[in-house]
Amino acid sequence: MFRRCIVGIVAAVMLVSMVIPAMAASAPENWPAKIRVGFIPTEGNADIKKRFAPLTEHLRNILGIEVEAFSASDYAGIITAMAHQHIDFAYFGPKSYVEASEKAGAQALVMELNKEKQPGYTGIIIVRKDSDMMQLDDIKGRVFAFTDPNSTSGYLVPNVLFARDLKMKPEDYFKQVKFSGSHGASILAVKNKAIEAAATNNIDLDRMIEKGQVAADDFRILWRSELIPGAPMAARRDLPQSLKAAFTGAMLMFNADKAGLEKLQNGGYQYTDDSTYDIIRYLKRLKNELAAK
Repeated sequence: MFRRCIVGIVAAVMLVSMVIPAMAASAPENWPAKIRVGFIPTEGNADIKKRFAPLTEHLRNILGIEVEAFSASDYAGIITAMAHQHIDFAYFGPKSYVEASEKAGAQALVMELNKEKQPGYTGIIIVRKDSDMMQLDDIKGRVFAFTDPNSTSGYLVPNVLFARDLKMKPEDYFKQVKFSGSHGASILAVKNKAIEAAATNNIDLDRMIEKGQVAADDFRILWRSELIPGAPMAARRDLPQSLKAAFTGAMLMFNADKAGLEKLQNGGYQYTDDSTYDIIRYLKRLKNELAAK
């Protein structure tokens, strides 16, 4: 069954890759003249759009229509933009995708791979390496930062850890709890001693290291989660099916652009669907159940 599924996906991708050039030459009449692609601000508005610029240009060239990048000050802004049809496609985190699927009719198309080609990433809790915090229990009574209420690794996953495994509520456990707004901001705040500990993830930490904004030796990782499904690129469900198929094919074709992937600092994309993120729905329910106890 698994092999037949893989063969089917490969065949579909091959078909899309053959059809896209013809579509790009003359876009179907039911396609919009321009699509807007939203990006959650994992590292700030300007930085995220700059990192995705090669992909945006690739989509423009392959689809044969104008592609505009859009970001917002927080994750909720991207969800709201899709709900009000201000954007057509979006790069979400797993939790923000689940929220968008419920509130904005988002439909997952492809997921981001890490540089080892794994379909996911891990949540981490970091402190400065020169701090006196050597294990997870040592963060009690410190200043702690989450990323955003709609972040997976920066909020949902660590909250499940705190409630299920440590049997505590963050507001009672820490001296102060903050929201940084982005993974990049959390990482820099730990480095600059604005906060003492933060929830983030291995991919965004690696990106900050590669950009030279921080060094690996600046931090100590006190905890690491199990693999979280990769961040999806999603479409509004009401878009033309041919456009969603062409967008999916164009995203998978980007895997051949080594320079573009280097700019994105990831391992490319693979096909996914909504069911991949059922584990995130389970974690949301678990968090709420634990909080109610």
